Amino acid sequence: MAWFIRTMQIIKIKKELSSTKGYLESEKLKKDTLNKENQLVYQQKKLTETELHSLSQEATDYKNFMDESLVLLQKDNEETEKLLKAGQPLIHDLKMKLIEANNTIARYKALLEQKK
Repeated sequence: MAWFIRTMQIIKIKKELSSTKGYLESEKLKKDTLNKENQLVYQQKKLTETELHSLSQEATDYKNFMDESLVLLQKDNEETEKLLKAGQPLIHDLKMKLIEANNTIARYKALLEQKK
């Protein structure tokens, strides 16, 4: 009888061991899956950061180009203004009105872009 009880206990322990091994394997698979998902998320984060950095750099470069263009345009306008003012005052006045009109148009366009 003791042998039977001992055999039943051993069978019960083997079943529990098997169940524990299955649970352990399941947890390992979950861990591996989560690690893979974390790696994918990290890669996506790095890719997004790289893209945003690239776009930021492009925007900065474009802003610098625009600033340089504005300075050159301003210098050109000043030189043109001096030449016209000295030689032809009437054309100078018309040129100043045209510049003022262009500036007003640019301001309105900028306001429209901001509202979008």
